[in-house]
Amino acid sequence: MSSPVKRSLIGSVDWRLVLLYLLLVFIGWINIYASIHSSEPASILDWSCRSGKQAVWILTAFGLAVLILFVVNPRWWEVVSVPAYFVVLLLLVAVIFVGGDVKGSHSWFRFGPISFQPAEISKISTSLVLAAIMGKTGFSFSRRRDFLRVAGTVALPMLVIIAESETGSALVYVGFLFALFREGLSGWYLVLILVAIALFILSLKAGVIVSLVTVAVAALAGLVAVLRKTRSHSRERRRVLSLLLAGAIASVIMVLSTRFVFDKVLADHQRGRIEVLLGMKADPNGVGYNVRQSMIAIGSGGLFGKGFLQGTQTTYGFVPEQSTDFIFCTIGEEWGFVGCVAVILLYVFLILRIIQDAEKSREAFTRIYGYCLASCLFMHLFINIGMTIGLMPVIGIPLPLLSYGGSSLWAFTVLLFIFIALDRQENKYF
Repeated sequence: MSSPVKRSLIGSVDWRLVLLYLLLVFIGWINIYASIHSSEPASILDWSCRSGKQAVWILTAFGLAVLILFVVNPRWWEVVSVPAYFVVLLLLVAVIFVGGDVKGSHSWFRFGPISFQPAEISKISTSLVLAAIMGKTGFSFSRRRDFLRVAGTVALPMLVIIAESETGSALVYVGFLFALFREGLSGWYLVLILVAIALFILSLKAGVIVSLVTVAVAALAGLVAVLRKTRSHSRERRRVLSLLLAGAIASVIMVLSTRFVFDKVLADHQRGRIEVLLGMKADPNGVGYNVRQSMIAIGSGGLFGKGFLQGTQTTYGFVPEQSTDFIFCTIGEEWGFVGCVAVILLYVFLILRIIQDAEKSREAFTRIYGYCLASCLFMHLFINIGMTIGLMPVIGIPLPLLSYGGSSLWAFTVLLFIFIALDRQENKYF
């Protein structure tokens, strides 16, 4: 039997992932320039404006990518996963007390002209620890200890980020459920989350009484179904009835606490955005202004767009935060429907390629980390584009690799190239 042949260092890299990364970064850079060229008239490479600063972030991100891919031993990431997780967790807590206040959020460290957001790198450390925990031989969600370790790993940074008033970054953590499902978590947890969201919306829109009646009817229907389909006094019937009772109690608590959470926990701007999204009030010149102008910009682009640097909504600065959270509406106005579809397809190809490589992996650590990476990308894509077209509340979350900002670009570069390096390690031999 012939021994495996070692591939070259270059030949073992998945260059399709690298190419997709480069395309998205380049598209983001030129659209950042398009979004600021009228208010900051300068060359695209002028480092005093946002496009020039982004060019610096891009070059340093390329340096990080090369370092991760060709210098750092890929096996090192599993070794440092737990220490890195707790270091990042400490940073997340520290920033609440010593970080700067940015639009009501205490999530940024400031060092002169440089800002740093620990919530961005927390996605990396959490992905690494989840891969390390679930990649161990014998791991099973049916074991309470394993389940609690995974739940705690996701919940700890998520709760701290919520305390920073960074709801958008915290919501990304819900995406880790997709990776957990791949490793055997029951799909009922997703059903519970969807039910909780539905009850929250129903309680706000229809009131407590209607919501409680809905829960009662649903519980009664479930009870009838259980009594018809399971034998009397069977262990299965008792187990299902216990779950049904627990679900009904949790639903009632959810309904009764919705108003308190909405009025006392959420900030004023968060409540306003949810009310506008759900149609509870109209505020086109207030909290609904960003979304309204974003939708106008995207709609005015038509099929092929107005052309690079020709967007009127963009040129005259009607859309706030257009180089960061609302970068997608710049693409919609200047490149049209075709440009939007092209960008979304690049993300789809990137995510599908990551999943394909993850499924081919022989090591559980690489597979799980790949699914965590794909989940983070999907959640950012879904939330960001959803809020620019009015399907999601505005919660301040960047579009991966496209939005302006060093923290986000660096974090997604590291997140992606760790996976490419892990994949390269497995592809060294054939």
